Amino acid sequence: MSRPDPASASNPIIVIPARMASTRLPGKPLADIAGLPMIVQVWSRAREAGLGRVVVAAAEEAIADAVRAAGGEAVLTDPDLPSGSDRIWQALNAVDPEGRHDVIVNVQGDLPTLDPALIRTAADALIASGADISTLAAEIVVEEERTNPNVVKAVIALREGQRAGRALYFTRVTAPSGDGPHYHHIGLYAYTRAALARFVALPPSPLELREKLEQLRALEAGMSVEVALVDTVPLGVDTPADLEKARAALSKLTSGRI
Repeated sequence: MSRPDPASASNPIIVIPARMASTRLPGKPLADIAGLPMIVQVWSRAREAGLGRVVVAAAEEAIADAVRAAGGEAVLTDPDLPSGSDRIWQALNAVDPEGRHDVIVNVQGDLPTLDPALIRTAADALIASGADISTLAAEIVVEEERTNPNVVKAVIALREGQRAGRALYFTRVTAPSGDGPHYHHIGLYAYTRAALARFVALPPSPLELREKLEQLRALEAGMSVEVALVDTVPLGVDTPADLEKARAALSKLTSGRI
């Protein structure tokens, strides 16, 4: 018997927020990776997920032009928007004012090597759980990551053997205490349309500002966040060194297909 496909009962859309401004790697959406701009590589991974419509929410015309040149759909958003979530909401209302898409998947624009299956996992977790928001996490296996504040930890209500559960908290410190696994949060989200509308209308929350973690706004407002476990953490391109890793990984993959 084949596994049920929760996403088939909904009408998802994948929205990829992208902007040229980056402190550590300016202009990174257009950085060349295996012969294509990074944003086009991310758009390709999103299409490979097979969920349906994929739209790039571009803060600048150059990003939109690159996506359209590859045959993709892009919409311009206000470059002064404060967050990727706001960019997604503005783009969604521009391309779908009738509200036909009921599940919105946020794929960050700096994940060119992302496994498309992770996108489906996030969407499936949202639909199957009935939560407001879903996201992903992977068990930490590198000891240094447990105390690294740049590795965000997801504190999840999980029983042994479970592969998904509700988020209780997100933090940059090592949590929870005591023996047991810790989980590396992966910043890929799926929202119901109503949840996204509510989220972007909320002001930044106290814990969000303290930890500098936007997802805490949802928890402080009483919204439910389902976390699905996956086996690997995708490479986010934030520095020149990350860019070289992504180039090497995709060049190897492309060579293997020839």
